[in-house]
Amino acid sequence: MPVGSVQCDNTTLNLLKANDFVAKAIRERLKDVCVINVCSSPGSGKTTLMQETGKRLSSELNIAVLVGDPETERDAVRMREVGINALQIVTGGMCHIEAQMVLQALDHINLDGVDLLFIENVGNLLCPAAFDLGEDYRVTLLASTEGDDKPKKYPRMFLTSELMLVSKADLLPYVPFSVEAVTKDAREVNPNLEVISISTLNGEGIDAWCSWLKDKVRAKKGIKG
Repeated sequence: MPVGSVQCDNTTLNLLKANDFVAKAIRERLKDVCVINVCSSPGSGKTTLMQETGKRLSSELNIAVLVGDPETERDAVRMREVGINALQIVTGGMCHIEAQMVLQALDHINLDGVDLLFIENVGNLLCPAAFDLGEDYRVTLLASTEGDDKPKKYPRMFLTSELMLVSKADLLPYVPFSVEAVTKDAREVNPNLEVISISTLNGEGIDAWCSWLKDKVRAKKGIKG
């Protein structure tokens, strides 16, 4: 085994295999719902983005959110305060959501008529990358305040994502972060990765993000155009 590499033991492999089995069941259950797994480091702006997305798209799409956090229900409360159907998944200290948690949560949230279900994952660029949650698409936020070296440090997250959102773009003039450099690194990991710079403060890129979501919902429902 190469120096610095890690080999998964049988217990880990069995856990991931069991997780994939549950993820398949989630996909079968949510055949008509577009499911987006939203990942990032802590503080990258996932919850604020979910709030802004709900405000902008609530007249066009029926949206629900499952919010993952090690403790507290604060983020789900923030969602509900702006009228978003939200349920907290408290992981009890775990650094990621697993498919079984999502499956159990589906019994406690009203998904009648829901077009778009967000799973706001625990803030972490490492562990969540290994767990399929039955999503149709994985989106990773990378804040301008984090530094632009993350795609090569956490390659699996970017390899398994369809879209990278560079969040807090309004701060780009004030921080040492290059959108060009981070996009180059990310696409060396995943050549098919889409990239949008966004700011929930000044609205930059939010229209493009909402258009991306609407396209994915239409695709899931088999609607052309």
